[in-house]
Amino acid sequence: MPELPEVEFATRLLDRAIRDKRIVALRALHPSMRRSLGDGGERVRGRRVLTVSRRGKHQLVALDDGTSVHVHFRMTGDWAIGTTSDAERRHARAELDLDDGTRVSLLDSRALATLSVHPPGHSPLPELGPEALDPALDATVLAAALAGRRLAIKPALLDQRVVAGLGNIYAVEALWHARISPRAAAASLRADRLARLIAGMRRTLADATHDPGRYGRGEAAHRLHVYDRAGEPCERCGAVIRRIVQSGRSTYYCPRCQRR
Repeated sequence: MPELPEVEFATRLLDRAIRDKRIVALRALHPSMRRSLGDGGERVRGRRVLTVSRRGKHQLVALDDGTSVHVHFRMTGDWAIGTTSDAERRHARAELDLDDGTRVSLLDSRALATLSVHPPGHSPLPELGPEALDPALDATVLAAALAGRRLAIKPALLDQRVVAGLGNIYAVEALWHARISPRAAAASLRADRLARLIAGMRRTLADATHDPGRYGRGEAAHRLHVYDRAGEPCERCGAVIRRIVQSGRSTYYCPRCQRR
């Protein structure tokens, strides 16, 4: 799944491609996309793009009349700028044409991505916690978000109301950097461990920001220390990395470095 760095990279690409241009057409090409878009294509025709921004894993295209276009990649979504190849065209779920001839396609092999149009004054965003890279996120803020949660820290980090932008891969990596067990009770972590966890998040996301390749496309495995490495030696201590399932998601950890 695209997480904060991948969505940020895609947002910047889209912003450079469409900012200050007028929308000629917005088309849904897949039944699921038609349901989420509705009559939004008609409402945005002729409008000028002001900015493209990101919040957590969500993207917002702000238009000159206050209307916003909300995009969520879900598992495999991504933008293709310009003319798409025949192979990409098979996975194009929506297309955006601009007045300078630019065409932007929303690609998604699993057809789970969503795109919707919202009127001025309406925020399409769900409740979100602080950004994982926000300097204001500290041990006190994270402790308050985790207070009273009766679940392990790894699945707790996937709740976007706790930390926005973190997903399964980078939550696993952040816990490895912090030497915290993914099975540790979320509400039990002391301030010093939470500070280590925040530092682990920032280190993991910084690495991904400098190299925003998608893991699902085989572009990021070289910078992951523990994710999807079950049975391999931990590069820090040599113990064999293990895999468990938490809340239906795979979790990878080092049983020696990340003891409860």
